[in-house]
Amino acid sequence: MFSRVCFIMVEPSHPGNIGSAARAIKTMGFSQLVLVNPKLPDAASQPEAIALASGASDVLAAAKVCATLEEALAPVTMALALTARLRDLGPPASDVRQAAELAREHLALNEAAQVAVVLGTERAGLTNEQVALCHRTCHIPANPEYTSLNVAQALQLAAYEVRYALLDPAARLPQREEAEPATSEAVQALLVHWEEALVTVGFLDPKHPKKLMPRMRHLFSRAGLSREETDLLRGVCTAMIARTRPR
Repeated sequence: MFSRVCFIMVEPSHPGNIGSAARAIKTMGFSQLVLVNPKLPDAASQPEAIALASGASDVLAAAKVCATLEEALAPVTMALALTARLRDLGPPASDVRQAAELAREHLALNEAAQVAVVLGTERAGLTNEQVALCHRTCHIPANPEYTSLNVAQALQLAAYEVRYALLDPAARLPQREEAEPATSEAVQALLVHWEEALVTVGFLDPKHPKKLMPRMRHLFSRAGLSREETDLLRGVCTAMIARTRPR
């Protein structure tokens, strides 16, 4: 299951943090590091990154670079947004240990499942729009009077919690195989199709959308849709659109 977990750094600006992140995840038995729109396109090959990777140069060299978070999350079936801020509207929240247990359960139920831990920028963390692309938010229960953590330190703690959860003896027991989970890419495509259908039937006014689609996004994320269910719902969308078009 370790090979089906990746760590995504969104818009990292310091090569040293990227190197430290590579070292942190290798120490915990993981190997997949993804960089979304880094400030320096060659950040992973900067001398500071290589120096701080300290023996994890293989993880650093294999780091995948994506232009957008949507691209990075395309194959992921459960994304955990690591954030210190409470959100008025967003995915369900938990602490990082509970999130790691959810990740273990998700990975154990289907061999096609893939989990991502998503971290934001050093300065501002994740935006609301980036968090909305994830299935869960999680936080590190640090000192409430001083919650400041370097992004690589936060990633190290998250990687430790996921490792600890995956090493739980219960995770090695045979599990009931569930339906193949929908990837983030499939859910995003469903949302686009769903919005088109709602506009077509007159339920959604594109000039005054309010918060309908963000709420629908959170609904679908909480539901933990399977690939079959996304296909089913897209079939409903197709039927809705066809029914309202003139013959």
